[in-house]
Amino acid sequence: MPKNLVIVESPAKAKTIEKYLGSDFQVLSSMGHIRDLPQKGGGLGIDTKNKFAPTYEISPDKTKIVNALKKAAKGKDVWLATDEDREGEAISWHLCSVLKLDPKTTKRITFHEITKPAIEEAIKNPRLINLATVDAQQARRILDRLVGYELSPVLWKKIQTGLSAGRVQSVAVRLIADKEREIEKFEQKSDYKVVALFKTNKNDQIKAELSERIKTAKEAEEFLNSIKSKQFNVDAIAQKPAKKSPAPPFTTSTLQQAASSRLGYSVKQTMVLAQRLYEDGHISYMRTDSLNLSKTALDQIKKEVISSFGSKYYNERFFKSRSANAQEAHEAIRPTDFKNREAGSDPKQSKLYKLIWSRAMASQMSEALIEKTEISIKAADISREFLAKGEIVVFEGYLKAYQSAKQADPNILPDLKNGDSLATQTITATETFSRPPARYSEASLVKKLEAEGIGRPSTYAPTISVIQARGYVEKSQGDGKMRNITLLELNSGSVTKTEQEERYDTDRSRLVPTDTGAIVTDFLVKYFKDILDYQFTAKVEKQFDEIAKGKEEWEKMIGDFYKPFHKLVEESEGISRGEANQSRVLGKDPKSKKPVIARLGRFGAMIQIGEVEDEEKPKFAPMPEGKKISDVTLDEALKMFELPRIVGKTPAGIEIIAQIGRFGPYMKVGSINVALKGEDPFTVTDKRANELVAEHQKMLDERVISNFEKEGIQVLNGRFGPYITDGTVNAKIPKDTEPKELTLKDCKKILAEKSKKGKKTKK
Repeated sequence: MPKNLVIVESPAKAKTIEKYLGSDFQVLSSMGHIRDLPQKGGGLGIDTKNKFAPTYEISPDKTKIVNALKKAAKGKDVWLATDEDREGEAISWHLCSVLKLDPKTTKRITFHEITKPAIEEAIKNPRLINLATVDAQQARRILDRLVGYELSPVLWKKIQTGLSAGRVQSVAVRLIADKEREIEKFEQKSDYKVVALFKTNKNDQIKAELSERIKTAKEAEEFLNSIKSKQFNVDAIAQKPAKKSPAPPFTTSTLQQAASSRLGYSVKQTMVLAQRLYEDGHISYMRTDSLNLSKTALDQIKKEVISSFGSKYYNERFFKSRSANAQEAHEAIRPTDFKNREAGSDPKQSKLYKLIWSRAMASQMSEALIEKTEISIKAADISREFLAKGEIVVFEGYLKAYQSAKQADPNILPDLKNGDSLATQTITATETFSRPPARYSEASLVKKLEAEGIGRPSTYAPTISVIQARGYVEKSQGDGKMRNITLLELNSGSVTKTEQEERYDTDRSRLVPTDTGAIVTDFLVKYFKDILDYQFTAKVEKQFDEIAKGKEEWEKMIGDFYKPFHKLVEESEGISRGEANQSRVLGKDPKSKKPVIARLGRFGAMIQIGEVEDEEKPKFAPMPEGKKISDVTLDEALKMFELPRIVGKTPAGIEIIAQIGRFGPYMKVGSINVALKGEDPFTVTDKRANELVAEHQKMLDERVISNFEKEGIQVLNGRFGPYITDGTVNAKIPKDTEPKELTLKDCKKILAEKSKKGKKTKK
């Protein structure tokens, strides 16, 4: 019978730790937080008149877990082994309260990695719960609750029901909205990039670019004509050595950025995979802003670098975190055993582990030595020069372990010397356009939040998930737009001019504010400036850090914030709904003479003809695709009221009606909806509509394998293979059974078995 109970946060972590502890220890999981402020309908849960005292409740889904922990804790020494961050410290404190343990005597253990030595060392050196750290977590939770609980109802009244505001999430949306406004204001300019392709006496090719851009097509054409009979020669060759130093090992934010750029992982996906690697004992704790590496880790890296690459590749380094508030007692993210070059239970985990391994290894390796070469190519009497640039890696150093994501194959230049003549093959002047500021990706938003001091490592992933889930931000599709560009080419002594189409603005998965996100941001910036102020938000984070150090009282910090904030909430009653949601009158409808309004509706931006106060009910239409409240025109808005449109009839005489729904354009054909893929609902013809209806019907017919109509049972082809359904229960078809051969009796039996299993599982 175990004498000790160790409580961790996750079952996977419990399973790993239990392997390292003897039979005297039982390891159970709390499954994260067990208590929190009241959930929906339970009130604020904070006594604003009594030093903001919180009321905590056991989460309904944690009742069984708490009862099991209480039962297991009887007569045992309890060790609290939750994560080493503020959330983990708070979970341990809540466990003390619920299990009636004294936080001044209960053993608290932490570890940066889940390995046998680390666990054994933690057991030898228990500590007590750090109450200052708990206070910092409570302060964050209470402040965020106050902001959300008081500000969200203001948004419901003034803009749209169901909206929410949050101290960090609203600032993240503002960053994205501000970036979009920068892009909208950006004035694009064009110039000409001139690139030449030369051939050496040894028939090697060399590519060079004119050292300056040319402003206009006329000037570019004049320049090409001026050099069409010129002889080009190597004018100068400059060589200089350069060094490249390795980056520090990963912190939470840099891991999220690297996993995004190199592996294509979302921020949330990266954290889920890293959590699994940590719980399985493969990497150190993955929520950290420290760049430290332990002596054990440094010794392991040294041994591994020297044995794998040689002693000249090793160079010990110590990195200092940029943030003054980084928790230097923690470590950077690293493997627990550098001898393991591979780890993880699936390919995605394995790729992430390899990235962590190589970055930590490279941080303790020598600089890469590069030789950069620049060749100047000129013609007599021509002031402008062409430059060919290349580089050679003289010594790989850390690049042996970790290649930069931006590292392209080095441009190797042919062997040339001053005065060498070059034959001109082609010289092309291509119109290029200046690029607006880049929209944020998930990774670059994390980088910006960290740089501004907004949030902490544990908040980045949930913040980015929340602002997308709540419809404030969406990801760009990257379809791009088309434009014409001019090309001038000098070839065989003559200059030709052509026009080409170019697709631009094709960045996929960039974060773009929705109309809802932009309107909420503008409202909060105008009426609740401090909440959306970057410096104010960063200042709050610093105050949390001061509380964690025991240098500031959390009740005072919350009080200083709440009094002026609550006053603003009370004053917001006088704000009109029209002003808040930025309703925009576009003009008058020529038919009804009523105002045409672009505004925010229940499901997003929309167009409205008439006022709610009118006797006649207003007409509504969706916003034209790609348009916003701020830029839609009267003509574009009025066109939307041409829908729904009767396109024609099916051979059976059923009307085909084209319209736009929440999920895009479609046709209603009786009780069936047919998607209008790639077709315009305003112009789709009767013939094309009937073709689409026929294709849809064919797809439905092929889906049905057998139809026992009287019994309401069907055998269908689904996304994951054939199955049986009675409209309520769906059942897989057993292997080695031919779906077409199933009888009604067979189907009823399979459905009954599935229904029986389902009931047992539920019970």
